[in-house]
Amino acid sequence: MRRWKIALGAAVAIGAVSVASVHLLNLGYLGGGTAGAAPAPAAFVMPVPVVNVVKKTLPIYLDYAARVESIRSITLQARVPGYLQEQTAADGSDVKQGDMLYRIAPDDYQAALDQAKAQVQRDTATLEYAKSNLGRGTDLAKAGYLDKDSFDQRTSNLRTAQAALAVDQAAVRTAELNLGYAEIKAPFSGRIGRNQASVGTLVSVADTVLNTLVQLDPIYVTFNPSETDLVQIEQAKAAGPIAVDVLLPGETQPSQKGELTFIDNTIDHSTGTITARATIGNAKFTLLPGQYVRVRLHVKEQPNTLMVPQVALGSSQLGKYLYVIGKGNTVDQKLVSLGPTDGDLISVTSGISETDQVITGNLQKIGPGMPVSPLPQPKPAS
Repeated sequence: MRRWKIALGAAVAIGAVSVASVHLLNLGYLGGGTAGAAPAPAAFVMPVPVVNVVKKTLPIYLDYAARVESIRSITLQARVPGYLQEQTAADGSDVKQGDMLYRIAPDDYQAALDQAKAQVQRDTATLEYAKSNLGRGTDLAKAGYLDKDSFDQRTSNLRTAQAALAVDQAAVRTAELNLGYAEIKAPFSGRIGRNQASVGTLVSVADTVLNTLVQLDPIYVTFNPSETDLVQIEQAKAAGPIAVDVLLPGETQPSQKGELTFIDNTIDHSTGTITARATIGNAKFTLLPGQYVRVRLHVKEQPNTLMVPQVALGSSQLGKYLYVIGKGNTVDQKLVSLGPTDGDLISVTSGISETDQVITGNLQKIGPGMPVSPLPQPKPAS
């Protein structure tokens, strides 16, 4: 009996809920059904930064790895033997042409010079006597008081004295040279290296190395263009001097500039390259022989080149592409062919037009056909 009452109560409750539901539905229908409901939110449109395509005259460069070489590099050696008395320029010094570098003990060479000068004085006196004697002999010979043999003897004495004086004068010049060679001076401006002969060393001619001297300003930079690049280089050379920029390791902008001054006359058949050389001003001695650098040859100008920021480039299996603003502010993907770079810009040889607006940001969040909101950015520096 109790179970029957519980079941009857549940049935009554379910019926009441059903009636209430129908009543509420009817009220909703009578009131328009959706009155008071919130409207659906509008679709989100991705904002993207865009820039215009830059049109400019682009300088065309050829880049090469290069090595620095000195124009002149010599070994310093003595021209006369003797004891090394002094090193007047410290190791690694930058010296000017004519600066004193080393001095050999000059006593012996000064004594030889003094002796040669004394001989000049002696033979000068002998010559003066011979001249006077010949003059008297000439007068006596004309008067008939001097025979021909005696006159010829006086003439011979004069010529012998002249020859002896000439030998003495040559000896003086030799002694002066030897005394001058005792002072070893810089034949050109440059930088000396590490000393290789201590003070007090007995140096000999051409056997004892004292030091090395290299010229640093100007300086050579040598590189090896390929034979295919040689055509462009020769064409540029025919139009005028070719400017060369030098970039040190880690540099993005050239710190030194110069000019192409040499192209060899033979191509290396094993590498297909040719040796070329630029002469670079190096007043601050930034470049040193043996240093590896990069060189950039300015071979021509390419007018009306279309440039875009490199950050705008994308890559796919089909190649490089750019996203641009298409019809109705939707994303349009364009495959492009690329050319040389210029700073943060890169040239595009095909695939875009001058009027395109290039998308430069949020590239990972957009795709072809997607609606976007362009945000114009400042024009890239040209």
